[in-house]
Order: sequence, then structure tokens, then C-alpha cells
Amino acid sequence: MTKTSLSIDREKADAAAAVLGTSTLTATIDAALTEIVNLDRRRRLVERIRGSERGIGPSDEELRRLRTP
Repeated sequence: MTKTSLSIDREKADAAAAVLGTSTLTATIDAALTEIVNLDRRRRLVERIRGSERGIGPSDEELRRLRTP
């Protein structure tokens, strides 16, 4: 982990801490960053599901490869 100096809006940080259930500024920032990364992963998964005729999961080719000993 890297230590750094930031200017942070304490009202926003306190509001985020209340939502995230964190008790320190460091934990709040870490949890907020984790939420953003997870949000992006969920967004990309939804795009993959919507953009695919077969939904999610392996393609027919991937299934054949997985089933081949």
C-alpha cells in the first residue's frame, strides 16, 4: 500500500462512511474504490449478457474444449 496526501471533502467522506459502514477515512476510501471496481465489473457483465444471443457462460467451442480429455 502507498501512503499519500489528499484533500478530501469530509462531508462526502462521512456520508460515504455511513453508506459503506466504515469507521476510518482509509477504510472508507478503500471500500469506495472497491465498490467502483465491482460496479464496473457488474456493468460489463450486464453488457455481455445483453449483447450475446447465448447469454453468459462458455461458447459451444469452449464447451467442446472443456469436454475433450
